[in-house]
Amino acid sequence: MIRVILPQHLRTLAQVHGEVQLEVEGQPTLRLVLDALEARYPMLCGTIRDHDTQHRRAFLRFFACEEDLSHESPDAPLPQAVVTATEPLLIVGAIAGG
Repeated sequence: MIRVILPQHLRTLAQVHGEVQLEVEGQPTLRLVLDALEARYPMLCGTIRDHDTQHRRAFLRFFACEEDLSHESPDAPLPQAVVTATEPLLIVGAIAGG
């Protein structure tokens, strides 16, 4: 089981409260977790990753175990603490302004 914490606007869109728990087959990667998340909550398709390129949306970041995973390969294994559900995968909305 993988624990995922979404930013408030995506929790509202998906109509969930608190963290999301997902089952991922095999060695969990960011790509597999996002695939499972979008399969379970189809209304999130295109909100986290671009429909065509599958690249992360500009104002979202991925964190786990106090590490920024946003620029890691989407096929890299997730940290063991995330795989064992000790730590959640955080999808964080960036804040921009001037």
